Amino acid sequence: QVQLVESGGGLVQAGDSLRLSCAASGYTFRTYIMGWFRQAPGKEREFVASTTSSYAESVKGRFTISRDNAKNTVYLQMNSLKPEDTAVYYCAGAPARSWSGRTRDFSSWGQGTQVTVSS
Repeated sequence: QVQLVESGGGLVQAGDSLRLSCAASGYTFRTYIMGWFRQAPGKEREFVASTTSSYAESVKGRFTISRDNAKNTVYLQMNSLKPEDTAVYYCAGAPARSWSGRTRDFSSWGQGTQVTVSS
């Protein structure tokens, strides 16, 4: 069974920081490319970051993705948060051997964690 569980979300003020965590189980974590996505109210899901060191333009310089293979965990450090960062954040995994650089490659998804940034 493949399972991804996000945690670390919450309600913060603009300028604050949060670190999201995603714990993985059920597969060889080290062989997976991991990513973070988010979905804001009334908007479609959008890419945020991946362990290929790719970031959405809107978060460059503020967000950092990292992984700890020993703990089967991927993190998203979010600094200088803005109200427009408010969204449900999802972590996802893609088998490296099947990677083509597309969102469709992410076959495992977490349930999401809410991040709300007040002004």
